[in-house]
Amino acid sequence: MNNYIIGILVSNLSGVLSRVSGMFTRRCFNIDSLTVGETDSSEFSRITIAFHGTSHDKEQIVRQLEKLYDVKEIEVLDEHNSVIRELALIKIRNTEESRSAIMTAVEVFRSKIVDYSPTTLVCELTGELSKINAFIELVRPYGIIEMDRTGIVAVERGENCLKTEAAD
Repeated sequence: MNNYIIGILVSNLSGVLSRVSGMFTRRCFNIDSLTVGETDSSEFSRITIAFHGTSHDKEQIVRQLEKLYDVKEIEVLDEHNSVIRELALIKIRNTEESRSAIMTAVEVFRSKIVDYSPTTLVCELTGELSKINAFIELVRPYGIIEMDRTGIVAVERGENCLKTEAAD
């Protein structure tokens, strides 16, 4: 099984995300990560989906996505030729004993503390999945109270971009 990331440019209309994610469900594919947001044009949204499967699975997914009316462009991103990031907010138990170690981890990982209370710290961390996973494992012994991860966002390096002619 391989990991794949697909960028999809779609019409910015209600129900489009449901139809795209529903296509995965109907074909029994699991989505590992899904992010969506408006692009520089209010007419379009960009969906980034990460999943794992065989190359046959990937081809089948692309063919099925191409059949959806509101899907304008599809691109399978090469993870070695793309910038891939995720954002995580992690609430960690703040004690006098653990505070300095957590602050050191925040500094080393170029994270930042976005909320500080006598009992908790909320850290914001942006980066590659491996960086976020390493940070989580490092602070886990101090007590992760809550965590929220955005899912993958990705763009291809260089001149290539996922854009329709109408979006220019």
